[in-house]
Amino acid sequence: MKSSSASSPPRRLTLAGQWLVFALYRSVEFGLRLLPLRVVWHLGRALGALGWLVAGRYRALVLNNLRIAFGREKDEAWRRQTGRQHLMSLVANVLCGFKLPTMGQAKIRACVTAEGMEHLQAALVSGRPVLGLVCHMSCWEILAQLPDLCSFGRKPATVYQPLRNPFLNAHILRGRQRLGYTIFSRHEGFTAPLRHLKDGGSLGVLIDQHSGDQGIWCPFFDRLASTTPVAAMIALRTQAEVVTLAVYDDGPARWRVVYGPVPPLAVEKPSVEDLTAQMNLAVEGLIRRQPYNWFWVHNRWKTPNPRVLIQGERRGVAYAPGYDPARLQPFEMLVRSPNWLGDACMAFPAVRALKAGRPDLRLTVFGPEKLRELWEAQPFVDAYLGKADREGLFAVARRLRTCGTVFDTAVLFTNSTRSTLELWLGGIPRLVGYSGSFRRRLLRQKIREPRTAGRPLHHAERYLHIARTLGAAATDLQPPPAPCPLPDPAADGSLPPLRLGICAGAEYGQAKRWPLDRFAQVIQQVSAARPGLQWEFYGAPGEAALGEQLSALVGPEVPHQNLVGKTRLRQLIDHLRQCHLLVTNDTGTMHLAAALGVPTVSLFGSTEPVLTGPLGPQHTVLRHQLPCSPCFQRTCPLGTYECMTRLTPEQTTQAVLRAIQAMNPPKG
Repeated sequence: MKSSSASSPPRRLTLAGQWLVFALYRSVEFGLRLLPLRVVWHLGRALGALGWLVAGRYRALVLNNLRIAFGREKDEAWRRQTGRQHLMSLVANVLCGFKLPTMGQAKIRACVTAEGMEHLQAALVSGRPVLGLVCHMSCWEILAQLPDLCSFGRKPATVYQPLRNPFLNAHILRGRQRLGYTIFSRHEGFTAPLRHLKDGGSLGVLIDQHSGDQGIWCPFFDRLASTTPVAAMIALRTQAEVVTLAVYDDGPARWRVVYGPVPPLAVEKPSVEDLTAQMNLAVEGLIRRQPYNWFWVHNRWKTPNPRVLIQGERRGVAYAPGYDPARLQPFEMLVRSPNWLGDACMAFPAVRALKAGRPDLRLTVFGPEKLRELWEAQPFVDAYLGKADREGLFAVARRLRTCGTVFDTAVLFTNSTRSTLELWLGGIPRLVGYSGSFRRRLLRQKIREPRTAGRPLHHAERYLHIARTLGAAATDLQPPPAPCPLPDPAADGSLPPLRLGICAGAEYGQAKRWPLDRFAQVIQQVSAARPGLQWEFYGAPGEAALGEQLSALVGPEVPHQNLVGKTRLRQLIDHLRQCHLLVTNDTGTMHLAAALGVPTVSLFGSTEPVLTGPLGPQHTVLRHQLPCSPCFQRTCPLGTYECMTRLTPEQTTQAVLRAIQAMNPPKG
């Protein structure tokens, strides 16, 4: 009893609030009863003009929708003029919609002109059920007040979405039923509407609103939009004739009701998906006739939440027969790259999964200028925006706002508040990423840290968790890129020459660098056991002296090429693609090689391979576990670097020879 009593007051307050809204509605209705219809119309126009000036949120929504629909063909001045005209028309028609129920049908009829009656007659002559597709255009309340306009000479009915306010909902239902309408609630299924049509009635269905997770994703003004399949399902199950029904402004307090056909499909047995997509194109045609008249304050192209990607949506994507998907406007996604080469490479599976998640997705990566060549080399990246090392916060935000692309969503693979603030100031409406102390306030969608049992999560898995939360399909962390093909054996059956890489540096710090003389010993030992190998040394520009030192230690007796500090990132990628095995410290080059499908023998010291090691059976990780490891320090706090120095050249040599043997398994 106590629990019940405690929960009752909020319910009563909610009902009281809903009753107050209903009372306000009735008061407005009563006040408008006293005014002539043309006065109401002009009053609404004036209020709409005022609303355009003060309702910034709705103005922005209208302009964004008009940009999506007409951005390819109309300039900004036209869109602003149309947006203002829309809000004036909308408020005028809403107020007239309040006024109409207080008028007689004869007076309402005098304000309305019908057009396209031949399409209605053709539907009636067919003898089949008639289904009317209705849009939110102009004063659609006229259709409710003049049932004969949408009854097609038969008993009229409509599928109705109940209002949340029970008082207002009951009032509107009473008015509709008093005029002869049969009302079917969407919450009660579609058996009754189907029976109504089959019994000779007519049915009107609203088809131009966002349909959430239940819709089919179809082009609408060449932008994918979730669209209700209800009308198409009903039409196909009842073999109904389909007629479009739109209301347009036709002067002060006057309207034109226009009937039209849905263009026939060029397929013998259309599916629900085919017909739904075709209906979307028909609605688009209705809107183009009088663009300012449609309900632009509705977010028709709403992005799913939390699944930005739609490949896993229940009903999927559909195109009308003959539609060219190349016409689709892109869904613009910005991905904030990690700043380090290795971390960026570990983000590849997640970014690849994002790109595959929508057929209309255009993916732009934003990150340090030094990573431009890395990301531009990836086939799943459409564009790259580089950030200079000392570029200021507001300069970055300004560039994002003026780059010529309006981004729908940004996904952050960085954890810093600074990188989040740059995108937030850049005006991107939906920011997605893991929460931080302050940046959680800037994120539109916060990703929860994945729960793990046992081992900690690899960085690549953390990135991929973001993509999966957004709707990406499950994918391998490391898809199998084709490694460099092995050369054909010589005519005498001798083993083919192989190209092996060495990356002996590490920009992170000394705690990740195996001693240089040990790399030299491994090169010499492996070359002695496996003659004919070709060696290449890789490294960052600041490590050129290290490359010269290693070259001197190896000596001219072992064939090698020192490329340390002599290659750009693009050239390094090309060299690694020709490499059969990389022997390396825990470096960005190691991750790059792994991403390219190159097997590695990797030496770990202060860092943790479970978190950042290369993934896959083709990789060998060598480490010496100590009580203090992993410490993640750049230099050894003890000054001994034992985690690295206890790894012997002989251990590494044997690992390299085993990896080479795995490339050339014995026959038989």
